[in-house]
Amino acid sequence: MEALREYWLIIITTPIYFIIIGLELLLSHLQHFKAYTLKDTFTNLYLMLINTAIDILFRGIYVGVIFQYFYEHRITNWHQPISYWLLLLFAEDFLYYWLHRFDHEIRFFWAAHVTHHSSEKFNFTVGFRSSVFQPLYRFIYFIPLAWLGFKPLDIVFMYSATQIWGIFVHTEFIKKMGWLEHILVTPSHHRVHHASNAKYLDKNMGMFLIIWDKMFGTFQAELPEEDYQPIKYGLTSNLENPNAVSIVFHEWNQMLKDIKRKDIGLQDKMNYIFGPPGWSHDGSRLTSDQMRQKEKIEELSGQGVSPEMIVHDISNANA
Repeated sequence: MEALREYWLIIITTPIYFIIIGLELLLSHLQHFKAYTLKDTFTNLYLMLINTAIDILFRGIYVGVIFQYFYEHRITNWHQPISYWLLLLFAEDFLYYWLHRFDHEIRFFWAAHVTHHSSEKFNFTVGFRSSVFQPLYRFIYFIPLAWLGFKPLDIVFMYSATQIWGIFVHTEFIKKMGWLEHILVTPSHHRVHHASNAKYLDKNMGMFLIIWDKMFGTFQAELPEEDYQPIKYGLTSNLENPNAVSIVFHEWNQMLKDIKRKDIGLQDKMNYIFGPPGWSHDGSRLTSDQMRQKEKIEELSGQGVSPEMIVHDISNANA
């Protein structure tokens, strides 16, 4: 029965996906809003299929062997179903936050996750634009759940269930959601997450609950266009001619070029692998924090603020 839960979840949600994608396509057409392109949509499906294939091939190892081992050596037994499922929801969403955050803050993992952010569109199908190689390491973050007494198949089921919500928030047609903005990840929050604007980079990492971002300093509200700038989706440097191979491997290729440089030492090579995306030994590229600082300096300079005050403001922001 436990093994069938995820399959029933797929059976129930698949027609819902078709309905909401169809409605979004219709609204896009009626409002002359180019939310979809055929090439981008096929790319989303292609990446989803590769991710799914890797996950299915590897699942027997991380669920049947690794999770099962830690579950057999669990330190807790649960007897109340309601508390069991609620705690599993909160704990899994908390651990996913850190998985997602490290995917953004460590270049080695960003190389896998970047595929999800490579679309310059934002619609429901982008939710299926998977981080292709993430199934090979994602399970590591959820090992503590098995050790804490949560059944391996229940862990997989809860991840799949919260991922459904993670797909629904990929849309521009739902604006603010009232009081839910304070608790859940909403389309507004996730638009920020997919934006390449400096202020929005590496923000709103949660899958289901936004509370983790507010607790750990990665929350950023979507700002009105009159207060900031229109959201621009995609990467800070988008691929000029994306294809099936370059979308998946372009960051790995660039990382390999960086570490093969002859003019840097071991420390710089390690920083090119495990440092933040955008780190460079010579300042030729910028991290998201450096981009924010640059944007802030340009903003203050445009307002006629003195260089001394700019340094003061930047220092206080970093404190």
